[in-house]
Amino acid sequence: MSTKARRIGLSCALSTPFSGDGRIDLVRMVAHGRWVLDSGCDSLAVFGTTGEGASIGLAERYSVLGAFGASGFDMGEKIIAGVTAATVADAVDQARAGYEFGCRALLMTPAFYFPINSEEGIFRWYASVFEQLGPQLRDVILYHIPSMTRCVMTPDLMGRLREAFPGKILGIKDSTGDWNSSKGFLDRHRDLQILVGDERQLARAVQNGGSGTICGLANLRPDLLRPAAWDGKDDPRIAAVVAAIVADPFMSAVKALIAHRTGDPAWRRMRAPLEALDEAKARALVERFDAAAASKAA
Repeated sequence: MSTKARRIGLSCALSTPFSGDGRIDLVRMVAHGRWVLDSGCDSLAVFGTTGEGASIGLAERYSVLGAFGASGFDMGEKIIAGVTAATVADAVDQARAGYEFGCRALLMTPAFYFPINSEEGIFRWYASVFEQLGPQLRDVILYHIPSMTRCVMTPDLMGRLREAFPGKILGIKDSTGDWNSSKGFLDRHRDLQILVGDERQLARAVQNGGSGTICGLANLRPDLLRPAAWDGKDDPRIAAVVAAIVADPFMSAVKALIAHRTGDPAWRRMRAPLEALDEAKARALVERFDAAAASKAA
């Protein structure tokens, strides 16, 4: 089957709720995941950047995946597992958790913390993870987010990984927000699933052969994003609501808006070292977001 036969389309980079004692609130997370799918998303990407995935340990990952599985989610269609690790061993363990639950795909960053300036270093890190996964290795979505990892990925690097591990790379999520970066992956690898993280680039990417998005705005307005993700139909409200959100720290802002939608202030909790928006900022955000979302579509 072609890697594009089952397009990712619209996948939500799912936010992670926490209880008062800092543990993951599985009940809220499952309920939110169900709402996101019912509202127009095709799948959920857990443990990503929006989901504060770099703060989530291995045992917690098993608990989250187990909760979705026990709640009847089709893991092979609806759940993408994020992998964010500084060590090869941790990345392998996180990947195996996703595979053990039969997740549709892995969304895997390169190693973070050390500034990796060479393509060779990033290649060797991925290759080490892939080799240790052995026969389990499948359906890897590379995750290009240099603002968080300090690693720049290129179409050439993607090509090397494809050649070294044929049939194992499903695609790439480019979260640079730079159209030239996304275009480079589209030009070289459009036979795979090229996804964007910046919702403002989504329609353009799909028009040029992209396969959709894994993004944070899908926690809030899947209905707004679906035409862009599947038909390449842009909507000026997308850029307007993104601008409203990114005026504050993105992860905290998404949670404040989920709290507003649900009427549940517990959704505002962040895991240290991240912090929730204060009341005044949250109110101002809600006003900006609602005004942007209500603006007339083109």
